[in-house]
Amino acid sequence: MTREEAVYAYLKEHGIEYTCYNHPEGKTIEEAKRWWHDDGSVHCKNIFMRNHKGNQHYLICFPCDKDLDIHDLEARLKASLQSRGLSSCGKLSFASAERMMKYLGLEPGSVSPFGLINDVSDHVILFLDRELQEAATLSFHPNDCRGTVVITQHQWQKYLSGIGNEVRYI
Repeated sequence: MTREEAVYAYLKEHGIEYTCYNHPEGKTIEEAKRWWHDDGSVHCKNIFMRNHKGNQHYLICFPCDKDLDIHDLEARLKASLQSRGLSSCGKLSFASAERMMKYLGLEPGSVSPFGLINDVSDHVILFLDRELQEAATLSFHPNDCRGTVVITQHQWQKYLSGIGNEVRYI
């Protein structure tokens, strides 16, 4: 079963409704924008990071047209973690392809919150931009950069409640 088929099987098994379409490879946002449908969904950018010790990993999702300031992100993650009595994330860096494969079963260019279905130990913390809560529909790669899954907010929340990973909006 391909990574994409595994996502569709998971969503079907959990009664999560979605639509999807395939397109040529789009490993970067700029490449993917050429293929995305104008469907009104918020297309998301996803990055996989690690803390300075390398013992905690974070998947961060935000609207694709938004820029990310790593120092601002560190401060926001630190505040979010400390508000719950957890230790700070410290300095963040991009996680290696090996770590991405280990925790999400994905390769660079295909990072998606659907990779969390492969995180059997629920190790990765998912941080979502608060703006994503306002979107009626969202779109993500189905763990393969040659496709797009469009999912309503209600179905997205259903997915998030079932994965087992810690999910935080920042």
